[in-house]
Amino acid sequence: MRTYRDLFAAPEFTPLFAACSLQTAAQTVGGLALGSLVYASTGSPLLSALAMFGPALAQVVGALTLLSAADRLPPRAVLTGLCLLLGLATLLQTVPGLPTAAALTLVVLQGVPAALGGGVRYGLLTELADSTDKGGYLLGRSVLNMSSGICQITGYALGGVLVPALSARGTLLIAAGLYVLSAAVARTGLSARPARSAGRPSLRETVRGNALLWSSVPRRYVYLALWVPNGLIVGCEALFVPYDSAHAGLLLASAALGMLAGDFLTGRFLPARLRGRLGAPLRLLLAVPYLVFGARPSLPVALAAVAVASVGFSAGLLLQERLVALTPDELGGHALGLHTAGMLTMQGVGALTAGGLAQLTSPAAAMVVLAVLSVAVTLVLGPGLRAPVSARAEDSTCAA
Repeated sequence: MRTYRDLFAAPEFTPLFAACSLQTAAQTVGGLALGSLVYASTGSPLLSALAMFGPALAQVVGALTLLSAADRLPPRAVLTGLCLLLGLATLLQTVPGLPTAAALTLVVLQGVPAALGGGVRYGLLTELADSTDKGGYLLGRSVLNMSSGICQITGYALGGVLVPALSARGTLLIAAGLYVLSAAVARTGLSARPARSAGRPSLRETVRGNALLWSSVPRRYVYLALWVPNGLIVGCEALFVPYDSAHAGLLLASAALGMLAGDFLTGRFLPARLRGRLGAPLRLLLAVPYLVFGARPSLPVALAAVAVASVGFSAGLLLQERLVALTPDELGGHALGLHTAGMLTMQGVGALTAGGLAQLTSPAAAMVVLAVLSVAVTLVLGPGLRAPVSARAEDSTCAA
């Protein structure tokens, strides 16, 4: 599978793409609306940020409790039911007079099952995108990443128009409708595939699966490379507002454009023979341009540095491809769900670390420190990512 035409010709990829895009749009529009509603009622920037980004941080709870279901439940039923649940929670957030504590509780309840949704979604992608060519996952995930970035940019812009025009509660109703539409697309567009793995999901199986995935040394290196450099650089992005509040929007837009360019180039044009060689350079690219912020560069230089650095996020595609190759099919959804939940958690940790460092020093100095740490982590992990892939033998040893 080498072209987008091949990818969208794969059975059921188009409805999966549409359902994922609608869900991302609903999350973005709804998060902005709820953040605005909470800020208007409390005046607290912290609670407003928690309302917007709390679901991402809550995914760690889902990763520790629910991920065994990612491969043990039918994917169409899970994706449909999850969107309906998210839509119901969003609808409840529109109730007039709802206490802030109740609204934030609903935020957590939205985030916990989202970890399961990520595992099911990307586990299904490995089946759909690889149905005609075993190299299809990289291209398929790059397309979903690009769609997510575009939907987030569009969703924030749309939410910024809808909140003052319709009110925050009216915008939340639109977000709930988008969730329902996503559920309808998943229900009607995807076939009733069976679960990839036998057995009943449980907390015990989730713990066992997490332990098995982590016990493999090659996979452990992949997870650390996926989580830590990414989270540290997201911490740099979290400092754009205190670094230059007047141009923070431009810096964030440059980061988004760089990420889209990286996903497009890596997913569509990078040949298989070069993927193993370019992973480390891309992870270094993710961090090194941020070193220029120590010199307080002009705005054009800062925008260029951020855009170039964000191309390095595409290293995650290559690492995910390696993770899939290192993981048995019956654990594929669980492994990818663990990656997504861990990545979002580390992004939250990176943002908190960045804020603490900036409080002690300055935003520019904190960005330089985080970039140096990211480079150091990449160099330390490099040798462990050069070993050849031998997934199934490794797992038989781990399970013994």
